Amino acid sequence: MTAPRPFNLVAELSYRCPLRCPYCSNPLDHASVRDGLDADDWTRAFREAAELGVVHVGLTGGEPSVRRDLEPIVAGGAAAGLFTHLVTAGLPLDPERLARLQALGLRSVQLSLQDAAPEASDRIAGTACFDAKLAIARAARRLDMPLVLNVVLHRDNLDHLEAIIALARELDAERLELANVQFHGWARHNRDALLPTRAQLDTAARLVARERRRPGPDGSGGGRPELVYVLPDHWSERPKPCMGGWGRKTIVIAPDGLVQPCHEARSLPGIELWNLRERPLRACWEDAPGMRAFRGEDWMREPCRSCPERARDFGGCRCQAFALQGDAAATDPACALAPGRDRMLALREAASRSGWHYRGDPTAR
Repeated sequence: MTAPRPFNLVAELSYRCPLRCPYCSNPLDHASVRDGLDADDWTRAFREAAELGVVHVGLTGGEPSVRRDLEPIVAGGAAAGLFTHLVTAGLPLDPERLARLQALGLRSVQLSLQDAAPEASDRIAGTACFDAKLAIARAARRLDMPLVLNVVLHRDNLDHLEAIIALARELDAERLELANVQFHGWARHNRDALLPTRAQLDTAARLVARERRRPGPDGSGGGRPELVYVLPDHWSERPKPCMGGWGRKTIVIAPDGLVQPCHEARSLPGIELWNLRERPLRACWEDAPGMRAFRGEDWMREPCRSCPERARDFGGCRCQAFALQGDAAATDPACALAPGRDRMLALREAASRSGWHYRGDPTAR
């Protein structure tokens, strides 16, 4: 299949992060993946991405502001003509550095929050960071930068959703992403402690629907922030089009330069992906065997092959299919029609109030 035009580049600048969130999507062995690309390498990646048709770059990690060379990286993205977006936990970034990054071409900020109150938020993050996060949010709005807030929802904070929405309004966020936890990396390791109950999700859905109808300043519904609410796969009947489809819209570049179709693709056995340090980005995107492995529909089996939804959900998540069934080409068990659906349902019953392991916990297995 001919490679489609990508629109988005996810630049994972580093897996290092001062936070220890138990739902982090980074690999369990993240410490073994070094920051292999310098600012010049990233600038080349941005230029080659723009030549492929990419228009947006998300600078993420881990935590991108741990990079001392974040300034020339931001400047490189802007020079390539990309909309340069920073995805941050809010530290070690500070308001003064944020202003410098804006001057170099940074266009918008996405800030993660763990909860609406300092004690609860810091406990989930595994470190004191709530006040630093609010300082970055307020600095972004003083700079008139679009502010997106992202809150990963799980069993421990889902009941605080009303307060989380109120905080987003107080901070004048343009968009609030209420992202029910997806089980990759450390989140999969902590699934039993994080998976919410059906009752929690139903209550949250009703609350979001009510808040979306809340009048804005002009009296009409749909005032700020825009609320995005996504069910976790374990309580859905249909799989999500992971990353908009494997190798269709988004390029992910890991800190060591590996070019992937999604954040976790390197964990799949037998998937040959190429590295930006060794080949041009175009070759890594268009020709790498692993990038082509699940692109399009030819790889699909039944029930995906004859499903009328196959061009919308693309069979769901390949990494989740492998994690739950040991076969990356299987139908994602998030689908009610998947032969392995019983495994997804069984995980609901395994959910417990057990404690979690924080990201990087050396005792985790």
